[in-house]
Amino acid sequence: MNRTKGILTGVLAGTLALSLAACGSNNNSNSSSTSSSNSGSSATPAASAEPTKSSSGEKITITFQNIYPDPTDPKNQMMKKIVGQYEADHPNIKIELDSLNTDQQKLKLKTQAASHEVPDITVVNPAAQMKPYVDAGLFAPLNDMVEQNGLKDTFLDGILDWYTFDNNLYALPDGSNIGLVYYNKELFEQAGVQVPTTFEDMINVVKTLKSKGIQPMAIGEKDTWTGSFLFMNVLLRTNGPGFLQSVLDGQKTFNDPAFTEAVDAFQQLVQAGAFEEGATSIDYNAGENLFKTGKAAMYYMGSWATGGIETSSVNGKVGVFKFPTVNGKGDPNEFMLAPGSAFAISANSKHLQETKDFLNYYMINYPKETFAVKGAVGLAQKVDGDFKAAGYSDMAMDVLAMFKDVKGGDLAFDNTMNPATAQGHLTSIQNLFVQKEDPAKVAKEHQDAYDANKGQ
Repeated sequence: MNRTKGILTGVLAGTLALSLAACGSNNNSNSSSTSSSNSGSSATPAASAEPTKSSSGEKITITFQNIYPDPTDPKNQMMKKIVGQYEADHPNIKIELDSLNTDQQKLKLKTQAASHEVPDITVVNPAAQMKPYVDAGLFAPLNDMVEQNGLKDTFLDGILDWYTFDNNLYALPDGSNIGLVYYNKELFEQAGVQVPTTFEDMINVVKTLKSKGIQPMAIGEKDTWTGSFLFMNVLLRTNGPGFLQSVLDGQKTFNDPAFTEAVDAFQQLVQAGAFEEGATSIDYNAGENLFKTGKAAMYYMGSWATGGIETSSVNGKVGVFKFPTVNGKGDPNEFMLAPGSAFAISANSKHLQETKDFLNYYMINYPKETFAVKGAVGLAQKVDGDFKAAGYSDMAMDVLAMFKDVKGGDLAFDNTMNPATAQGHLTSIQNLFVQKEDPAKVAKEHQDAYDANKGQ
């Protein structure tokens, strides 16, 4: 499912702008159900999605695979609350949670898909990443379910397009995010450094922090997408938006100077000592926790990390800044754009209707309950509430303000290229955390992976 640069900029950037507009609303009405307080009340989720076939009393277990394994993450708490309420309202239904980190979940789903044992609800990423599963007929279309209880209207305009193939919707996203840098103000002050406005400044900040005994940046590169997401922001600066689409269109190759320049710049950051020792053996959650516990000064991640940071021990000490220019190139208002991971339903679910009923209920309640636990920055759905009045931090408000500045950007590598090419890329970039490589060699690795898997 190719998306042109124009569609990417117009639809997704527009979606992000609408996200901010919705977030700024002071309208506290909830048309679908009785609502919890916008200040974070513990009121129960609304029983807005009534089951159509589960009233027989038959004991049913629905397996709900998810990527919220961290009990300190607001989304984990929100998920358990909604699930608990649903089980209380439907005592014959048990929701079995299979909570994994992102890379674990991706690997497990691949194994399950190979044996046609996809769980009732699983997690996929948009566009190119989910296409092979759709092509294999593993997911159930959700066109009918999303129309029930007004669920479709809760999503931001255009966001569902990234999960739609041949006019069938196959997954419901949890977010619509941008890439940015979080930084610990106290650690910056201790080191006597300022927020960098260029990539060269950023490297100097890294060196100064390191010289003061402060870990400059945190990353969980065992989950290879994290380094890729950061690298792609460097490439967004050296090339501008649309590099991967230009490769797909045959207009460029990975040997292009913009790509090798990005590799060189990225390696300068690594070689300056930006990341913790053994970064490739530290997973996403552990890497993020280094920042959340005040053990690292900077953290590049999608805006979905805001909620977890806001409810951590560094809350009140964190600021954010846009990824800077590289060698004088790029526009800081062009972001890595991340239509979120999404929930899909197995086409072979033994309880297909009951599973649809539950997911409808879950997504109807998702914005309200996520808002209540301060995890609602960067959702794919409209949020009805006043973030500031609800006690969201200045950092969260600054993140929301960034959405207004979005001029466009790019999707992640693995959301654009086919899975085999993406795996070659992920391995190649991860290797840069272990040893320095000739940028031309890295470019060749990418081109070889692309050529070998073209057309898949």
